[in-house]
Amino acid sequence: MDLSISGLASGFDWKTLVDALASAERVPQTRLRSDQNTIQQRNSAYGSLKSQLLTLKTNVDALKNGTLFDSRTTTNSDATVATAAVTTGAMPGTYAFNIYQLATTASLSGASDMGNALGSAASTLADAGFGADVTAGTFSINGKQITIDSTGQTLQQVFDNIKAATDDGSGGYVEGTYDAGQDKIILTGTGTLSGKPIVVGAPGDTSNFLTAAQLNYSDSGLVISASKLGAVKLSATLDNANFATAITGGTAGEFSINGVSIAYDSTQDTVSGLISRINSSSAGVVASYDSVNDRFQLTNKDTGDNGVALEDVHGNFLAASGLLGGVLQRGSNLRYSVNNGGILTSQSNTISASNSGLTGLTVNALKAGTDDTHPATTNVTVKTDTAKITSSINGLISAYNQTQSMLDSYTASTTDASGAVSAGILAGQPDAADIASALRANSFKPVTGATGVIKSLSDLGIQTSGYDNSLTLSDSAALDDALQNNLAGVRDFFTRDTTGMASRMSAFLDATAGENGTLVTTQTNLTNQSTGIDTQIANLERVVVADKDRLTASFVAMETAQAKIQQQSKYLTSKFG
Repeated sequence: MDLSISGLASGFDWKTLVDALASAERVPQTRLRSDQNTIQQRNSAYGSLKSQLLTLKTNVDALKNGTLFDSRTTTNSDATVATAAVTTGAMPGTYAFNIYQLATTASLSGASDMGNALGSAASTLADAGFGADVTAGTFSINGKQITIDSTGQTLQQVFDNIKAATDDGSGGYVEGTYDAGQDKIILTGTGTLSGKPIVVGAPGDTSNFLTAAQLNYSDSGLVISASKLGAVKLSATLDNANFATAITGGTAGEFSINGVSIAYDSTQDTVSGLISRINSSSAGVVASYDSVNDRFQLTNKDTGDNGVALEDVHGNFLAASGLLGGVLQRGSNLRYSVNNGGILTSQSNTISASNSGLTGLTVNALKAGTDDTHPATTNVTVKTDTAKITSSINGLISAYNQTQSMLDSYTASTTDASGAVSAGILAGQPDAADIASALRANSFKPVTGATGVIKSLSDLGIQTSGYDNSLTLSDSAALDDALQNNLAGVRDFFTRDTTGMASRMSAFLDATAGENGTLVTTQTNLTNQSTGIDTQIANLERVVVADKDRLTASFVAMETAQAKIQQQSKYLTSKFG
């Protein structure tokens, strides 16, 4: 028999009684939980208030920082002549820029014809010195397709195929020849095709032979390559790139451009790969290859009248490429004047304080005049960025009003339709009321020691409401006038050390919501209170559990005794009944 079952022997539901007594004993815990909930809500409200105060501090600090009042903006009378940018601290004023000459880059052109000639008509397409590798496919002459099926074909075989394809059956055909003296391919109409136009190429062509051979349409019956065909092969290694002068240096080749060393391996490095390495180096030049004139070029990345220093350190790449001893097209410096003063120069098209003396103002020249008597002109006006300052002031007003509104919602009492009054979570908390009062005082307390006429927010057209502690920019014209005509006074009002409106407000906010502020202490105390209640409840619950266990044990003992009595009674009844 399980005697822990309530009333099994006695018929008395003592378990319900024990539970009721335990519930009654837990009433203090319920009150503590309610108190803890209030504390936690209050702690959460202080956390939200602290975040809002820090947001307000961010807006206040923007006005506390004097650099805000050095903000500048620019206007430009002719953006096609130059663009202008300004930084904090630039001197306000209008500056007339005359642009006489733009800065350009210097360019070094190497000698022409650096590649070997094609060789002869007996050369294979792969071995001939075409600047671009000839690809297999078809090309067209007079609408007839000629097939190149292998780069192992000779140039003469291609000419034979052209003749066979264009033969009109009446003794007329297009004849191809190679002139080694000119290093050009010549197509001639013969017989019945003599003197008639030769149509070169068709939309369906798949081989690049005509492009590599520089052959174009002619209405005279004669087509000649546009220029010499022998060229440097960009995709080949230096040893096999068809240079007229063999590249030396082997695996240890080296040259320098503007003092920057560039190594090469003539057996491994391709011409295009070496060009890419030059361009990505710190030599400050862009290397390129002109296939029409069969020459290399170096162009300075930076503008200005600068040269290009070259040296073959080991091997002869610069000499073999024609760059060493090439012709330098000098770059030019920017020539300009400010406010019709003397002519100034800059190696770049950027006019900065380093060459103009105008601190904080940068102008990028885009167009020059025709000569020194007819410069391109633009007027750049630098002004205080009053719009940015106004935006910061409006930001302060908005953040201030949000803070006061939050404080009001936390501390005010409300009455519902039935007349029941509900107090805000921070109602009756003196520190919340003190914060609202201090914010109001710091906002409208006059600035002591101010040298100008601006001593309070009202002098900037900003008023406060006694009903909800809000700020309002009621007279924007007064603020605009102060920013335009008394910027120093506005700066002094906000930034004056310790007494300036933004300075003292920032100090108060830091002392209240900063890392060591009073709200941090308040929240810590509330957290400790909540934790202390957890401890109290745990201690009370241990007592409840102990009392419940004691009562349960007593009733179980009673049930045990009752069961024994019942057993004895049944025994006696059975014997003496």
